Amino acid sequence: MKLSGRQAAGYFARPEPGRTGLLIFGADAMRVALRRQEVIAALIGPGGDEEMRLTRMQGAELRKDPAMLLDAIKAQGFFPGPRVAFVEDATDGLSDVIAAGLSEWREGDAQVIVTAGALNARSKLRKLFEGHKNAYAVGLYDDPPGRDEIEAELARAGMGEVTPDAMGALTALARELGPGDFRQTIEKLALYRLGEPGAVGVEDVAACAPLSVEAGVDDVLNLVAEGQMGEIGPVMQRLTAQGVAPVTLSIGAMRHFKALYTAASDPGGAAQGIARMRPPIFGPRRDRMLRQAQGWGAGKLETALGLITDTDLTLRSAGQRAPAMALVERCFLRLAGLARARR
Repeated sequence: MKLSGRQAAGYFARPEPGRTGLLIFGADAMRVALRRQEVIAALIGPGGDEEMRLTRMQGAELRKDPAMLLDAIKAQGFFPGPRVAFVEDATDGLSDVIAAGLSEWREGDAQVIVTAGALNARSKLRKLFEGHKNAYAVGLYDDPPGRDEIEAELARAGMGEVTPDAMGALTALARELGPGDFRQTIEKLALYRLGEPGAVGVEDVAACAPLSVEAGVDDVLNLVAEGQMGEIGPVMQRLTAQGVAPVTLSIGAMRHFKALYTAASDPGGAAQGIARMRPPIFGPRRDRMLRQAQGWGAGKLETALGLITDTDLTLRSAGQRAPAMALVERCFLRLAGLARARR
């Protein structure tokens, strides 16, 4: 039988112990591995592996010794409880071996969990599980997790109420991050909120979300965009001492001011432009960039981008002899002057 969508998510969390087996397949190996870990843990519990109620075998091993699967299905362990025979990286070449194992399965035997890569609709392995009366097949695709899956991840991490804005931020993050990185972000969020009362807010998500720009570079670019000329020099000295390259600052400035220009020139307004950005921007950083975009306006931001482009070309010129960091600092001071002039 075939499971998809909400049915599959629910089954991974609460699998039926009386089923013969489950096939999980998909092109994203990390997505498949996470779901496989979840369903096996739900079947045998946290101590199942230590109690030898889990038998692992690679597809290549099973191909060399086809009897391994049936032995694992029928084996009786020293500890009571449900058992799992797990076949990793299976292919259509193993469909006959796995079919033989499924046909010999009886109540009380180990449940067969099989993982595979991408399988098309003609796949023998996929047809085997989809056509079996007591087994399931689940295909995992690259679609971002929906609200139900995100809520399940939050519940698994032990988090309760989440504000609508925070859920929107998590949904946007789920579209940008891989499944492993997204789960790590959820776990980080759970630790960050440990013992804290109230609902998870968007500021909590912002504090735990992966940063797209190095914090120190971000600091100086905000000073530049807000016209704080007197504070630029000390921060530049600190970045120089940390070994930040001038070209890194130039690239960061181009990215930051392009983002401001994109927001400022959006037909729906700067707020809508910020909301469309990928990767998404959250919390205080979003509010700060929104104020910058609204304050500069598209016209002056075009001028700023021209100045940054000229500086970047100078840095990369074979004939330039001036200290590179001094050129970047001069550019930043001129940009800060433009920011002050707009007031």
